[in-house]
Amino acid sequence: MYQSVFAPGLMAGQVVVVTGGGSGIGRCTAHELARLGAHVVLVGRKPEKLQAVQAEITADGGQASWQACDIRQENSVVALVQAVLAAQGRIDGLVNNAGGQYWTPLEAISAKGWEAVINTNLSGGFLVARECYRQWMAAHGGSIVNIVADMWGSMPGMGHSGAARAGMVSLTETAALEWAVNGVRVNAVAPGYIASSGMDHYPPEAGDMLRAMRQTVPQGRFGTEAEVSACIVFLLSPAASFINGSTLRVDGARPQARLGWPMKLPDAPTQQRPAVRPFNGFHRASTPKVFQESPHPLPLPEGEGNKRSQHPERGEVPTPSPSGRGQG
Repeated sequence: MYQSVFAPGLMAGQVVVVTGGGSGIGRCTAHELARLGAHVVLVGRKPEKLQAVQAEITADGGQASWQACDIRQENSVVALVQAVLAAQGRIDGLVNNAGGQYWTPLEAISAKGWEAVINTNLSGGFLVARECYRQWMAAHGGSIVNIVADMWGSMPGMGHSGAARAGMVSLTETAALEWAVNGVRVNAVAPGYIASSGMDHYPPEAGDMLRAMRQTVPQGRFGTEAEVSACIVFLLSPAASFINGSTLRVDGARPQARLGWPMKLPDAPTQQRPAVRPFNGFHRASTPKVFQESPHPLPLPEGEGNKRSQHPERGEVPTPSPSGRGQG
């Protein structure tokens, strides 16, 4: 079962919508929320992925349902929230996690490609948050957590995504200010380099680059899905009741790395010290395929969570960010 750091029953009686819940960080977060007693509504574009995660949660003793939706379509989002309320009667929390993008230099991005990434990573998240607020939270309160990315210091090669993520951070701050009057909190979580199924979207030739990325992280490793999920759950919880409009980074201090600074990476024993060793609470986590070709830089714990995925989950957008957010 999921090994959460939070008390059992923390989310009992709550309904939490998780977009991009069919894979990656969304899937992991859905499992933890269900383990803590929430009814999780999985949202994505591919029913088969959502059904698979629902079956996992049910097998683990949790409660989940799913709704297929293209969050880029306004009418679809309005109908989505209506359907969730008709089925569940409430929406206590929203994890705005769906997103994705592809590698390309700015000069090669077409208007269509730009709009596709902006619509997925910014406009879609806005629509889901707006409808949850309009249809339920404005009258009852609630908590929203928007998932962004490590875009501090720019996102070269993914300028469309960097612009969208920066926009979502600003949207988070604005929504927190405007919606606080009705008892709604809006925060964001910014994952850095996370060892997740999202990395399986990259082409094979990107393997060496991906495996080397941990060398740019002061803590010398990739993060885990469970480390991101724990931050999301915290922001949804009563313990975060006075946190509003904030963005919580989960990145091992990667944005602080500087050219010219002789950064020394911690050795293996240091990486296992209690304050920094990887937290792997997700019992169904699997090693990204790209790391199966060489020693894994972030070993998973023994047991079911150490299984290597033979069928990596695919996303909706050609190439996801290193954060490994779920797309479906």
